[in-house]
Amino acid sequence: MEIKIRTAKPSEFTDVYDLIKEFAAFIKTPEKVKITPAQMIKDEKYFKCLVALHESTIIGFATYFFSYYSWTGKAIYLDDLYVLEKYRNRGIGSKLFDKVMEIGKTENCFKMKWQVSNWNTKAQEFYKSRGAIIDDIEINCDLELI
Repeated sequence: MEIKIRTAKPSEFTDVYDLIKEFAAFIKTPEKVKITPAQMIKDEKYFKCLVALHESTIIGFATYFFSYYSWTGKAIYLDDLYVLEKYRNRGIGSKLFDKVMEIGKTENCFKMKWQVSNWNTKAQEFYKSRGAIIDDIEINCDLELI
């Protein structure tokens, strides 16, 4: 199976949005999706998204952004990574993960950071196999501004 990883085009944001909703349902938080395709287009310069394509169908995505940490400096933050269920266990998640990591290295980031749900042991094992340290000390905080 040939898989192509590339930057999402604005014309594909609706398809990515559908996968975002599916991912939110998968992690049991569908009510947290507030974004719309129109907002994604409006925020295009901030919305960094890679897509995994099989033929011309988007079967996975990874979103990321750049951040800065006072202890370590510039970093790339992997916001979401999702592959449609029927395409899992074929290395597609690894390709998306590797591409985000490559972008971080190209941009001279000190580290790559992300979250994983505490119940998602399969994802945790994947990340550990890539050398990640899963921190069980920090607690995420969220404050909606709009």
